[in-house]
Amino acid sequence: MKIALTGASGRVGRGIAELAVAQGHSIVGIDRVPKHEELPEAVSFIQGEMDDYDALVAAFDGCDALIHMAAIPSPGRHPDHVVHNNNVVGSYNALRAAAENGIMRICQASSVNAIGHAYSRHPRYDFFPIDETHANYSEDPYSLSKWICEQQADSFARRHEGMTIASMRFHYVVPERAMAARVYPADGPNVDKHLWAWTNLNAAADACLRSLNGTFTGHEVFYIVSPTTTVEVPSLELAARYFPDIPVTGDLSGLRSFFSSAKAERLLGWDHDAAMAQAQ
Repeated sequence: MKIALTGASGRVGRGIAELAVAQGHSIVGIDRVPKHEELPEAVSFIQGEMDDYDALVAAFDGCDALIHMAAIPSPGRHPDHVVHNNNVVGSYNALRAAAENGIMRICQASSVNAIGHAYSRHPRYDFFPIDETHANYSEDPYSLSKWICEQQADSFARRHEGMTIASMRFHYVVPERAMAARVYPADGPNVDKHLWAWTNLNAAADACLRSLNGTFTGHEVFYIVSPTTTVEVPSLELAARYFPDIPVTGDLSGLRSFFSSAKAERLLGWDHDAAMAQAQ
């Protein structure tokens, strides 16, 4: 499969490119910054901006699928309007350029923050573990941009029958759990803004590639999060200590994550820990 990959020089983009090439796919990488030295040599690379629609149409020519990872990854690094507008316009342009090229298999980066989370003043959760049915309480420009990107995907899937789009809600994508554990300890500050969650880099890449061959139709949102937390404290104990008023409506036994990725496991055949082990 020939895959257009935006944000190819970023951390997740590089992970996707490496796994895709290993699986025999060809990659056309697109990024606003130069080709990263860690990208496989086999990756064909085009430097360009996501707001250059005509350039995207040309870059996607001849591709069978699109993985759109290009975005400003958090608020605070740029003015709010820049974060929001960059992500929303970039996603629309990528989806529209794909449609113009007849590309019907698409994966795009969303975030656990699409419902409001790490960048909210006071995150609001209705139940644990959080799944795709949870209400949206986004309030910051980054979270709002990710929510709108998902709504845009709904629109494109309605407009183009046969198009499949997967929006991937990642949480702090890193190569190993130990790295996440240092950032999100059991008794650290602002536990309500991270919930001790993380995603392995190779597992994130595996989910993206699996989504291109998914059996679902239209647009689907998936939580792509490790099934276990960053800490060795039982999750039910953490819930009782920090969130005594939030109902536990699913499995929080052992070290289970406060986010449920059961939908990705069911529809994509995705296994976080198996994909992580393959990279070791």
